[in-house]
Order: sequence, then C-alpha cells, then structure tokens
Amino acid sequence: MQKLWEKTLRPGEKWSGAIGRGKLVHFKAEGADANVALLLYNMLDTSERYNMPDTLKAQYTAHLTQGNVLMSDNGRVLASIVQDSLGWHDTITGLTTRAATDEKYGTTTYQEQRNDWLRCGMENVEMELVRNGMTMRDLVPCVNLFSKVYVNEDGTMHYEPGWCTEGATVTLRTEMDCIVILSNTPNPLNPATTYPAVPVTVQVFDAPAVGLTDECVQHRTENYRAFENTWEYYILLGR
Repeated sequence: MQKLWEKTLRPGEKWSGAIGRGKLVHFKAEGADANVALLLYNMLDTSERYNMPDTLKAQYTAHLTQGNVLMSDNGRVLASIVQDSLGWHDTITGLTTRAATDEKYGTTTYQEQRNDWLRCGMENVEMELVRNGMTMRDLVPCVNLFSKVYVNEDGTMHYEPGWCTEGATVTLRTEMDCIVILSNTPNPLNPATTYPAVPVTVQVFDAPAVGLTDECVQHRTENYRAFENTWEYYILLGR
C-alpha cells in the first residue's frame, strides 16, 4: 500500500484534520505505555459525532478491538478497527485535566518551560475543537488508544500498567469523511508519577473496498445495520 501521509505525535502533542472515507489510519506506539485520545466527527456535518453509549451497547462490550466499529449518534459507522495487536482500547476514562496533570506531575507553564510544559488532554482537545469551528459544547467521550481499563467488582476502575508495549499497533478504517482529533496525553488513570513520554506514529493509506463479508460488517447484526445506514447516506449524497 502506498503511504499517503505520516506524522509522529510527540509526547503531549495534539493534531486534528480531515480524513476522507476509505482510508486506513495506522497508529504505532514508539515506546511502552502509550496513550492517544481519539475523537471523531462527521466532516460534512459536525453535529454528527462518535457516540460512546451506542457504540458499546450495540456491540455488547465496554472496550474496543479488531472487528469493532465506532458508531455515530445517527446510527452510522464513522470508523472501523481493522487491525489491533493489543486486543483492548479504553472507552471509559476520558481526558486528563489541567488540575489533575499539575497534581500528579507537577505544575508547569508555557511561560516558564516553553515547549517542555506538560499538556493535558482537555486543553488539547478544546484547542482543536475551536480550530475546526466547534466549542467545548461539542466535546464527546474519547477513545484512549493503547490503554486497558476495566471495572472491578466493587465498581472501581483499574488501569493495566504495561499493557501497551513498544511497537504496539492499531489501525482504523474511515467509513465516513471524518474530522479526527488526537491528543498524545496520558490516560487519566495511569499511575506513573513521571509524565509518560511516548511518541506515536500515525500513517494514512488508501483502504481496500469494503465487502459484505468484511469482519467489521459481520461482527454483529447491529454493525451490519449501521453500515447499511452509512452506505445509504453516501448513495443519497451521490458519493
């Protein structure tokens, strides 16, 4: 496959951009304990965006892996997970905040540390939302790629240290034209007291055509219906 684009997200770095449908978005952790927060919006209508509750309940899961899809609040598929070396990506813990980052890793400011100051996920995402004509009112739950978090019997959430190893990969296929927002910031439950400094490489390729026997299409009947809704949307748009 011919590579269309590549970027390495430095620790704390953010990025957003438009990625058209029918693309493979490949993420590779360049070190252990990586975490990249991912948000998705319909490029043509940003009022349609990733819906965490529908995604999880339709697929009877609390985490995402190969075969799963990321559904929108209109019952369509924004993206599918077509490759995954880990088998678990966190959907429930959200983004780091400024207060929590300062408390855990120490207070830093751009004025004092310049580009070495410690970013938080919430501020990163807020800036990228504004950059794409949205505000914090448009904030939705994120997917934390490379992190494993599960809920214990007593209701507490557990972050699995060491889950992400160097070289771990996950690949999404865009099923709709998407605005993608990324933040290479720590998972909020990561117990490390030193700010995780793990670059993550992002590559984009053209994806093969999606057929009815595709693993993500056939993962559940709910997935198939969501793909039908997506295909119908583009047929009526003449695309």
